[in-house]
Amino acid sequence: MAEFTRGFGARRRTPDPSLPPGQYLTDDFPVLSAGPTPRVPLDQWSFRIRTEKGLDTTWSWSQLMDLPIEDVHTDIHCVTRWSKLGTSWRGVSLDTLLAAVDTDLGYAMVHSYGGYTTNLSLDDLRGGKAWVAFEFDGQPLDPEHGGPARLLVPHLYFWKSAKWVTGLTMQKHDDPGFWEQNGYHTHGDPWLEERYW
Repeated sequence: MAEFTRGFGARRRTPDPSLPPGQYLTDDFPVLSAGPTPRVPLDQWSFRIRTEKGLDTTWSWSQLMDLPIEDVHTDIHCVTRWSKLGTSWRGVSLDTLLAAVDTDLGYAMVHSYGGYTTNLSLDDLRGGKAWVAFEFDGQPLDPEHGGPARLLVPHLYFWKSAKWVTGLTMQKHDDPGFWEQNGYHTHGDPWLEERYW
């Protein structure tokens, strides 16, 4: 018979229909990173999309700010089980950025300052589902939370919303990024609990 030390047993939670399975609600904004926090000056920041033909479309910070900016109100869910409801962001839709790019491929590798990568399908980046976000809760995005800009893909677990985003490279296949190579699910839908392989 198994023995359990008091305090290490699972606590039963009342299901909350506003939360994906296995998640708990937090009012905080926990900081989790795979490495040190990059500090990127705005005059050195850029965002690039590279196509299968090796063609680059690049935006500087000022060029990004000249694009249509959207207010985004959404819930976010971390694979470590916390969820934060009703968050407020501002950013540029990936629909706007991808409209400037000619690609026939269905996947992208997201790149960040500091070397982090994560893979996404273009279906998860288009259709009003993803943004390059630079404000949170009415303030410029703190470096600890991915500032000056991060990817925001709120319908997936938050590791897909890459901090310090610097661009996308189009891919023929859904090749795995950093966490996906280390056991995380390639897609990451919180409502399906796509946490790990």
